[in-house]
Parts: sequence; structure tokens; C-alpha cells
Amino acid sequence: MKRKAKQAKRGPKRRAQKAPRAVANAHPALPEQRPRIGLEATVERVVQPEHTLQAVSPKLPAVFSTPSMIGLMEHASVVAILPELPPGAISVGTRIEVDHLKAVGPGATVRAWARFVEYRGRFLVFDVEARAGEHLIGRGRVFRAIVHPEEHGAKAKARVEQ
Repeated sequence: MKRKAKQAKRGPKRRAQKAPRAVANAHPALPEQRPRIGLEATVERVVQPEHTLQAVSPKLPAVFSTPSMIGLMEHASVVAILPELPPGAISVGTRIEVDHLKAVGPGATVRAWARFVEYRGRFLVFDVEARAGEHLIGRGRVFRAIVHPEEHGAKAKARVEQ
């Protein structure tokens, strides 16, 4: 109670406004002109036998696999920011936080949606969902980074050669 009374006398706390930092100084892979928050895309796929668990083992049920659902979610996140990537740049997946909530079988049309919601350092964060009709079958977050393919490939190759 005393704390609130003291704050009321002093007025609300104000944070000093930080000047926006230059993107180029944050990380060289990020472009000067960043993709806009709020970009979104939807992609869809009809579940085929090769997208099911049964494709991995005949003993497993013929239901849409989690890796296939995640791949579709990542595809939606790529499509969302593609128009605003700098020339020659690509985005690569770096982290996935996804719940697979319901099973669907071959023939189902699965729609994956992604919305670009924030930057975390050099990483781009997307909210994602997968639906089959009115059923929410998966949701979560996908993290991506903007890279230049030549540098990215050279670094990967160097790790193999060591």
C-alpha cells in the first residue's frame, strides 16, 4: 500500500527511450531492411502415404507424421518472408517448438499457417498452426535465420573437412 502511494506522488516510472540499433551492427546476416513483423502465409498439402508414419515402418499407423507437419509449417514460414528477403539471401530453420495435437490420415488436406511475430537477435520467430478442416492438429513456433547461401554452405563444408 505504501509503495503505491509513493509511486502516485512521484508519477509513473518512465524508461529512457533507446535509440534503435542499426541492424548491420546486430548481425551481418541481417539485411538493412528487415522483413516486416506480421507477414504471413498459408500452404496446404493433401496427405499422401509417404507423409505418414507407415512410410517409416509398416507396423505403424497410416497417420500424418509429426516431421511432415513440421515441414509444412516451416514451408509456410519461408513463404511468409520470401518477398522481403534481400537479393541472394535465404532463411534457414534453427529451432522448432511444436505440439502435434491430433492425427489425420491419407487424403486429408492439411493447411499450415505461419505469421512472423518477432525478432530475437538475428532470429525470426513465427507462430504456426496446422489444420485439417476445422481440426487444429498442431501449433507452436518456428525460428529461422537469414543467411547467404555461399557463406552458409562454406561453413558447413568446413565442418565436414575438419
